[in-house]
Amino acid sequence: MPCVLARTVRFSATLALALALSGCMVGPDYQPPDPQMAAGFRAGSGLAPASGPQIDLTSWWRGFGDPMLDKVVDQALAENLDLAQAVARVRQARAAVAIARAALLPSGALNGSAATAHQSVETPIGQIQNALGVDRDGNLYDLGAGASWDADIFGGLRRGQQAALADYQAADAGAAAARVAVVAEAADTYIQLRTLQARLAIVREQAGTQRQLLDLARLQYARGLLAEADLREAQSTCARIEAQVPPLESALETATNTLEVLMGAVPGSWHGALAAPSAIPAPPAIASAEGPASLLRRRPDIIIAERRLAAANARIGTAIAEYYPHFSLSALLGFSSTSAASLLGSGGAQAQAIAGVRWRLFDFGRVDAEVAAARGHYGEALAAYRLAVLQATADVENAFTSLAKSQAQAQLLRASEDSFGRRWQIVRTAEARGVVSRVEVLQSTGRLLQARDARVTAQSDAARAAVLSFRALGGGWQS
Repeated sequence: MPCVLARTVRFSATLALALALSGCMVGPDYQPPDPQMAAGFRAGSGLAPASGPQIDLTSWWRGFGDPMLDKVVDQALAENLDLAQAVARVRQARAAVAIARAALLPSGALNGSAATAHQSVETPIGQIQNALGVDRDGNLYDLGAGASWDADIFGGLRRGQQAALADYQAADAGAAAARVAVVAEAADTYIQLRTLQARLAIVREQAGTQRQLLDLARLQYARGLLAEADLREAQSTCARIEAQVPPLESALETATNTLEVLMGAVPGSWHGALAAPSAIPAPPAIASAEGPASLLRRRPDIIIAERRLAAANARIGTAIAEYYPHFSLSALLGFSSTSAASLLGSGGAQAQAIAGVRWRLFDFGRVDAEVAAARGHYGEALAAYRLAVLQATADVENAFTSLAKSQAQAQLLRASEDSFGRRWQIVRTAEARGVVSRVEVLQSTGRLLQARDARVTAQSDAARAAVLSFRALGGGWQS
C-alpha cells in the first residue's frame, strides 16, 4: 500500500508541475478604453459661482439645508427595497467570483458506503448462485478519498475568473447606481411635495379672493350697478380657480405615498410628519470645475459599462481556450471490502491515478462560432460603453442648462412678484384713503397670487434641476 500511494503521488506531482510550467492565457489582454472628453462642461459657465466650502457629493442633499429632507433620504437609504435588491445582486456576483476562483483549485471528496443485498432466485444470476450453492446474501463496504484538478494550461478558467470579477465589480457599481437613483428620486419627490403644498395654499387663497370678488359682483348686480354678463364671468372665474384645488390635493397625496414607498414605509405612516407645509429647499451652488473626465470615475453607469466591457473581453479568451486541449488530474485512495472487520486492512486498500485530456478536435466549427459570438458581444459592450460616456456628458449638460435657466426664470419671477407686492401695498393704502374700491384691492391681490404661484413653480424647477445635476454628476460615488 505505501508503494502504491508513493507512485500515485509522484505521478500526480510530476504531471502537475509539467502542466503548470507550460501554462499561459490565450485571448486578448484587456486594455481600458480612453474616450476623448472635453475639458469642461459648456453649460457650466451659466451656473452661479460656488461660494463657501465645496459640497460633498457623497451627501449632496444635506447642502439643501432641510432637516426633513435629510431624514427622508436617510430613511430611503436604510429601507428602500430597490436598493436592497441591488445589494443582494452584489452578494450573488461576489459568490460567482468565489466559484470561479475555486475552479482553479483542486477539488476533493470523501465517500463512504455500506451496502447489503439479497439476490432473487427469479433472476438468472440468482438461479446460478442457487444452483452452485453460493450465498445469495452479500455485503460491500467502501471508504475512499478522491481529488481532481483541471490544469488551466491555456487560461480558460483564469479568463472566466476575470469575467466573474468584472461582473462583480459591475454589480457593485449597479448598487451604487441604485443608491444614486434612490437618493435623487427621494429628494425630487420631496421637493414636489413641498411645491404642491405651497401651490395648494396659494390656490386656496386665490379661491378665497375670487369668492370675495364674486360676492361684491352679486351685490353690485343686485343694485343694478353690474351687467349680468360680468356677473357670469365672475362666477366662471371663481369656479375655474376652485377647480384647481382637487387635482392639487390628489397630486399631493400621490407624492406623499410615492415618497413613503421610496422610504420603504407603509403608505400613510409618514403623512403626519410631512403634513405641515415647509418652504421649498433652496439648492446649494454646484461646482463644475472637474469637467467631464471626472464622470469616468464617478458615474456608476459608466463604471458598469466599462466593467461589462472587461468581462466581455475576458470571455473571448474563455472561448479561444476551447481550441486547445484541456488536461485534468485525478486520484483515488481508499478501501473496499465485503467485511467491515477487514475494511481498513492492507488487503482492502486501493489507489488510482488518472491523467485525462479533453480536446474538441473535430468541433472547431462550433468553437469558431463561439469565438465570433464572444467578439461580437465585446463589440456590443464597447459601443454601449461609448454611448454611456456620451449620454453621461449630455445628462450633465442638460441638467446644468436646466438649472441655469430655471434659476434665471426664478429671479425674474421673483422680481415680478416683488413689483406686484409693492403695487398691492399702494392699492391697499389708496383703499384706506377711500381713493380706490375694495374690488380693485381684491383684483390686485389676485394678480399678486398669480405671480407668487409662477415664482413658486420656477423655484421648484430650479431645485429639481439641482437634484438632476447632482444625479447626473454621479452623486459622489468613486470607482
